[in-house]
Amino acid sequence: MIKPRRLERGDKVAIVSLSWGGLGDPSTIHKYHIAKERLENDFGLEVICMPHALKGSEYVAANPKLRAQDLMEAFKDPSISAIFSAIGGDDSIRILPYIDLDVIRNHPKIFMGYSDTTVTHFMMYKAGVCSFYGPSVMCEFGEYVRMFDYTRKAVEDILFGLWEEYDLLPSPEWTDDYILWQESNIHTLHRMQKDQHGYEVLNGRGVTRGRLLGGCLDVFMMINGTSIWPDLHEWSDTVLFLETSEEKPSPDFVVYTLRNLAAQGILNAVNGMIVGKPKDETYYEEYKDAIMQVVVKEEHLVDFPIIYNVNIGHAKPIGILPYGIQTELNCDKKTIRFLESPMIS
Repeated sequence: MIKPRRLERGDKVAIVSLSWGGLGDPSTIHKYHIAKERLENDFGLEVICMPHALKGSEYVAANPKLRAQDLMEAFKDPSISAIFSAIGGDDSIRILPYIDLDVIRNHPKIFMGYSDTTVTHFMMYKAGVCSFYGPSVMCEFGEYVRMFDYTRKAVEDILFGLWEEYDLLPSPEWTDDYILWQESNIHTLHRMQKDQHGYEVLNGRGVTRGRLLGGCLDVFMMINGTSIWPDLHEWSDTVLFLETSEEKPSPDFVVYTLRNLAAQGILNAVNGMIVGKPKDETYYEEYKDAIMQVVVKEEHLVDFPIIYNVNIGHAKPIGILPYGIQTELNCDKKTIRFLESPMIS
């Protein structure tokens, strides 16, 4: 995998709206201003918006070609060090016909987002460039009052830090608060609660290793069968990571999607699995049953390592998973360790 240069204070970050365009809507543009100020003041970055990122949800929805153009121009601009996704949505897949993978491959730089942004991560993986499944502009960087400490530390450690190995630790606290996005709530702080679970080992034992590959399970079926869906050999020797969206898909949906991955041979090709904390811990136990139904009862992968309740994606707070880097799952110690840096200095 081609690794981008790590971030430094003073670097320029571009914001793109690749799916939902709410970043520019009058009712929610205040989230952009919060995020911009935080990125500049707390992280020392210079923030710019690509030309169509703030055009509003109706305009962005009607113009997938221009969304893709923003992304391609951000990669080609040598003054830009990183690209952050505004938010997810449900139609990033519509930009695929307008993407040039050679542009990504020849101009590697940090790209970060989650949820529907899984589509863009798979583009980058196909181009052979490391990307980062992590905070978005509207949600995490635009959080009211302050960012979660866990997420802020992940940004500092993963995007700015110098290290050869890194332990991805569970967050000691979480929240299921729902704070409506409106300016009257900008001083409303999340109520946190102690996490009662930590990492759970659902299956397997000992130690396994592999390259990180995965994303939002809800999005997989939009990518499956397209040019960016990895061939079976590309899944070999990977650690598959999965999380579910704010739509809180049913446990049956999880079963059906995992069965599809099994039918493709993917579950037998990967070395292990990381599963995110479900949004609001809805279906917390039911998702475990769904996973075990397919992996163990149907596919008989009795030694297949699965670590559950990881702070990624739609959980609050979240960390960052870098695509393509060697990662170790230790079922006996309940640990996740990155074995290489996703950056070059």
